[in-house]
Amino acid sequence: MKQEAVLVLDCGATNVRAMAVDRQGKVVAKAAMANASQPAPENPAWHTWSLDEILCRLQLCCQQIMPQLEGWIIRAVTVTTFGVDGALTDENGRLLYPVISWKCPRTTEIMARIGELISPETLQSLSGIGQFSFNTLYKLLWLKEHQPRQLQQAHAWLFISSLINQRLTGEFTTDRTMAGTSQLLDVRAERFSDTILQRVGLSASLFPRMVEAGEIVGPLLPAMAERLGLAPGTPVISTGHDTQFALFGSGAGLEQPVLSSGTWEILLARSGSVNTSLLPRYKGSTCELDSRSGLFNPGLQWLASGVLEWLRPLYWRGETPPDVYRSMMAEAAALAPGSEGLRMNTHLLEPGKQAGWQGINLNTTRGHFYRSALESLCWTLQRNLGVLESIGGFKAQELLLVGGGSRNALWNQMKADVLGLPVKVLEDAETTVLGAAMFAWYGCGEFASPEQARAQINYTYRYFYPGEQRDAYRALQPEGERNAKDNFSPDFSATPENAGGNGPRR
Repeated sequence: MKQEAVLVLDCGATNVRAMAVDRQGKVVAKAAMANASQPAPENPAWHTWSLDEILCRLQLCCQQIMPQLEGWIIRAVTVTTFGVDGALTDENGRLLYPVISWKCPRTTEIMARIGELISPETLQSLSGIGQFSFNTLYKLLWLKEHQPRQLQQAHAWLFISSLINQRLTGEFTTDRTMAGTSQLLDVRAERFSDTILQRVGLSASLFPRMVEAGEIVGPLLPAMAERLGLAPGTPVISTGHDTQFALFGSGAGLEQPVLSSGTWEILLARSGSVNTSLLPRYKGSTCELDSRSGLFNPGLQWLASGVLEWLRPLYWRGETPPDVYRSMMAEAAALAPGSEGLRMNTHLLEPGKQAGWQGINLNTTRGHFYRSALESLCWTLQRNLGVLESIGGFKAQELLLVGGGSRNALWNQMKADVLGLPVKVLEDAETTVLGAAMFAWYGCGEFASPEQARAQINYTYRYFYPGEQRDAYRALQPEGERNAKDNFSPDFSATPENAGGNGPRR
């Protein structure tokens, strides 16, 4: 009996990958290539993506893994990508203007003027999406202002996942989870908002039929099958925005907060209800559509390991990974909770704000700075978890932790102690690919639901429980921190430069 797999084409901002995944969620073949945007011809400070180059990179990745899959049957193909980006196309799928990258600053001015058309508070309450200049809305308004002929002639706007799917199948579709990143949806109704489109002067006819995750987009065209080394007619299954499939692929259940810890920390949950009217009160807040219809992904994000990596060359100059991280953790672990009075001002986490440390004295060491940074990040997490619980209407029982920051055992234990909750660390890092693969297996008829497909995966977790320092952190809790969520104010100034380097809400 031949072995079977599904093929996930994962287009990230840093790398594109082709990964074959079997029924049990095991990656049986993989290849990756660097991905990068390119300067726009009109302005070298602007950034665009070349769809043709992305397709060539995916083709090369497939060519690398096909020898490993001799004798295997590829049951389905699915595409997952970063959010918000896309392009106008004609009726043949030809791009009328290049794909504007989320890194491009050209839309900053458009965002600054959005209040002339619709209030930012109304916009976020309807769409769930906060004010980030890379949002799809601002790309379309820029095109309306600067490329009106292309907008008038356009057959469709396709998000980047749907651009790839259109080349694979010839079909024009809108991946539902990608639409959820656009700032154009009525997120609670799970459709494009008449109010937003009317206020900004865009037509709903730009957006092709919306497909659910797990739905068949169409059969793989013969020409593309030859390029990728696959059988013509292989079903192409809709997935979409990588964040949603990473969340599903992490094994998270409903109302279970998941923290993706990296340069930025992104705290998300899968929830059956969401109070979007609260979102404009909280900096860095968002609410996207879950991978499953009827569910939502409220979340918040803040700068995290970016702060720690800023400290490393300042105080551990000349020391290199991975040994330097062991030194940093050992020196911080030797200190008691509270870092002997040193505290990092959490305004350091807000772009454009002045920040620093309080409590420095002649005995302060580099270990104090590192520990105080970890502690301040934990206080930020505690505050934002309270916010997430309010927005999503649930009470957390534990925190599921994924991403590069989860390798820091000291930080993990601090999180458990500060939150007073178990922290569950997922040891498999391929959550996006796993999530997309499970929807592909469901979509090709192998399982009755994505959840049934996910149940085949043998997840491995490491647990951190509140320990002996929990009471110390409870006593050290900053004054008013428990109610800090009630003191937040809206932040309508995020741009590519201050929104971090990991892509939109990634």
